[in-house]
Amino acid sequence: MDTRRVIITDAAALVVEKLKAEHGELVFNQSGGCCDGTAPMCYEKSDFYVPSRNVKMGEICGCEFFIDKDQFEYFRHSQIIVDVKEEKAAFGNSFSLEIDIGYQFITRSRLFSDEEYKALETLENSI
Repeated sequence: MDTRRVIITDAAALVVEKLKAEHGELVFNQSGGCCDGTAPMCYEKSDFYVPSRNVKMGEICGCEFFIDKDQFEYFRHSQIIVDVKEEKAAFGNSFSLEIDIGYQFITRSRLFSDEEYKALETLENSI
């Protein structure tokens, strides 16, 4: 049973590895709307200031993944799945790094089962 709060698909992981080779260390922040909708945004780690109200949900491909604390409360009982789609039309319409190579990260989510959520709480409380 995989009870991590955030996971990544194989296709998205390939894009992350390409970006890491080009840009070095990366960080993700789940956008809360405005210009970029609710997409996960990927930045060079040195270019992104993590707001103090953000919560670290976990790591994907060795990259920290943050979300606003209000959004975290909404997703508390869910697992976020980071995926990717080809997005040629969006070229240049985002602050996220993958747009420049013709992709867009997207998120899907699923609710944890009661058993998974209890295991997750136990794991987080023991840290």
